[in-house]
Amino acid sequence: MGVLTSDAPQWFLKSFVRSAVGAGATADTEAIEDVGQKLLDRWSDEHRHFHNLRHLAAVLHRVDQLAEETHEPDLVRLAAWYHGAVFSSEKKVAEASHGGEQSTASAVLAHDELTDLGVPPRAADRVAALVNAIVRHAPDPADFDAAVLNDADLAMLAAEPQRYKEYKSAVRAEYAHIPTDLYLKARIRVIERLLARKSLFLSPMGAAWEEPARQNLDMELHRLRKEQRKLDSA
Repeated sequence: MGVLTSDAPQWFLKSFVRSAVGAGATADTEAIEDVGQKLLDRWSDEHRHFHNLRHLAAVLHRVDQLAEETHEPDLVRLAAWYHGAVFSSEKKVAEASHGGEQSTASAVLAHDELTDLGVPPRAADRVAALVNAIVRHAPDPADFDAAVLNDADLAMLAAEPQRYKEYKSAVRAEYAHIPTDLYLKARIRVIERLLARKSLFLSPMGAAWEEPARQNLDMELHRLRKEQRKLDSA
């Protein structure tokens, strides 16, 4: 069931309208709000336990924190709105080696909807490119906007222990239909790929999240491998 505007903080729609107008949208406010509400409905799907409104709010907040490091902050904010707009836990597991949301489908949605709102082609193309840039969470470090979006999306990895525990539980809940052995293999691959990166965070401010994020990932990987060994021995 979709979320009603009254059920979500008013700043969600106001934020979307500001970003769309900042990107050059020529449609009236009502039309922009309609697109924003449909996005809120997507993020509010009952099957989303982590990739939900709380995650969207967190990513938008992090983008605001890092905005001074971007060239086009409104485009980064719009990319944040769309980066997980199209989501399927089944597809994510099937493509675990690629990681991330269905960013290609989300990018297409972003391009089409923003174009319909009158956002100039260059800006619509750029938002779609930013969405696609975090498919593997390994954007070009020289692309400051993509780096900020990457860092905002991964910031949860640096959460304090209790919040990180909630994050792990929420992620598992999104894949509750996946057998434990398959989930463990997929999750271990994701974490190993992240830990193999020279840097998880690419922006100067995001660099402060590097150590706590790696500590959380190391601990989770240790627990997952232990659980996997126990399952194999059984």
